[in-house]
Amino acid sequence: MKKSLKSLIAATASVVSTGAFAVSNMENPLYMPQNREVYLKTGVAIMYKKADSTPVLKNRGLDGQEEFPVWRFSEDLGYGITDRFAVFGRFGYTHDDDIDRRGMHRGRLGLMYRVLDEAEPFVWDLYSEAFLSGVSPMKGTYTKTGFKFDNYSHGRYGIIFGTRLGKTWDKFTLAGNIEYLQTFANHNNKISIDRDAPVPGTSYNMGMINFPEEIEANLKSTHETCFGFDTHYQMNDAWSFGAGFEYHEHADNGVKSVYTKMPNPASEQVAQGLAKKFANMHDGWEEYVLKVNVANQLSDSMQLTLFTEYTFDDSHSGSQNGTDVKLEVGARFNTRF
Repeated sequence: MKKSLKSLIAATASVVSTGAFAVSNMENPLYMPQNREVYLKTGVAIMYKKADSTPVLKNRGLDGQEEFPVWRFSEDLGYGITDRFAVFGRFGYTHDDDIDRRGMHRGRLGLMYRVLDEAEPFVWDLYSEAFLSGVSPMKGTYTKTGFKFDNYSHGRYGIIFGTRLGKTWDKFTLAGNIEYLQTFANHNNKISIDRDAPVPGTSYNMGMINFPEEIEANLKSTHETCFGFDTHYQMNDAWSFGAGFEYHEHADNGVKSVYTKMPNPASEQVAQGLAKKFANMHDGWEEYVLKVNVANQLSDSMQLTLFTEYTFDDSHSGSQNGTDVKLEVGARFNTRF
């Protein structure tokens, strides 16, 4: 009888311990740093891409092109101001030699407040972030085959509003999130002009009309929306597993006018024509992301996670971001102190 009672107590304690650990696991989608706790998540990944066959990619001869390796680096960090209020940042850098494109693909810095915590029927968080794509200008080149992106920034700042809800049942967690991004119009971009690029609708090229070698354009505001869900299972104190889905809608970009002053009437007329041509770039796309990860707890404060993401998308006619295949595999090292 005593043995049975001891076994029952031990089993119950194990379940409670594992369940409690699930909430504090840094890979748990409802994880939030405690008062004065700092966390860091440093990731590196390699991606394989096969380009879509949109008209703009066909025109550039890139439709169906395979890109590998594409290197992806990330850093997520946060600090618990209180047990229910935290500041956090998310940053990412991509390097792709195959299309000569590299730069910061993600830059976000924000605050999160936990409206309802684990003691309530469910967890509810509200957050807002500064969108930091304006830290670096958008860079591109207008060539004989059309516009070419040289980095991953679109040069605009913005603000993100989001919320997430979820619940943990002992070892299992389910969470969902919705967010909206609004960017602000500006001319934070540097567009190089190929001297051999044709003047639209004529037999002349840009060099023949003394068009500037670099211009800036007034870009319109745009928006993005995202929603998804994540699951997490705490098998024991050492191992946990996660899976999830995300949907991202990236709206079309557009040019309002050419900001740079033109040196002559012919160039001014061409600039107005280019602004009209790219008033709607039809470059938006929708992404559908499937995610899986497995994490091992190295110590109370250190964790190693292996992850993979597969993305399929629906790209608009002018998009250079559409893919037939996009597969990313990587690892991240999590720590807190």
